[in-house]
Parts: sequence; structure tokens; C-alpha cells
Amino acid sequence: MPNIKSAIKRVKKNETLNAQNAKAKSAMRTAVKKADTAALNNDENAKELIKSAIQQVEKAASKGLIHKNAATRKKAQLMKKA
Repeated sequence: MPNIKSAIKRVKKNETLNAQNAKAKSAMRTAVKKADTAALNNDENAKELIKSAIQQVEKAASKGLIHKNAATRKKAQLMKKA
């Protein structure tokens, strides 16, 4: 544990930001999985779930949680299933 006040603050801030990033990334993965299963089962709300999953992927890419090429690949895969 650091002794310097600014280093203590930095550790605290890093923990909170890491938790926020993990939450956002997990929400994105969940949205993608829900969209995949809905498209596979031909549910009536599949298009809406795919649209929301694409939005989640774009948001994660803009925040730097995933690489922009990975986001493009995920979006393309989702669009194929629509």
C-alpha cells in the first residue's frame, strides 16, 4: 500500500474505474449473448436485441474497453444474424 497521499488516491480511483469498466464490458457481453440466442431461436424481439447489442459494442469501443476492429467484427457478426 502506498504511503503518499496522491498515490493512495490514485489506487482508490483505479479500483473504482476498473470496477466501472468491468461492469460495462460484462453488460456488453451479456447483450451480445442475448442477441445471439434470440437470433438463433428466431424470437420476435431478436432485431431489437441485436440493435441494443450493437449499441453496447459501439459504446465499449468508444470507451476503449475493446479494440475498434474487434467491435467492428462483433457488429458484423451480429448484423449477419439479423
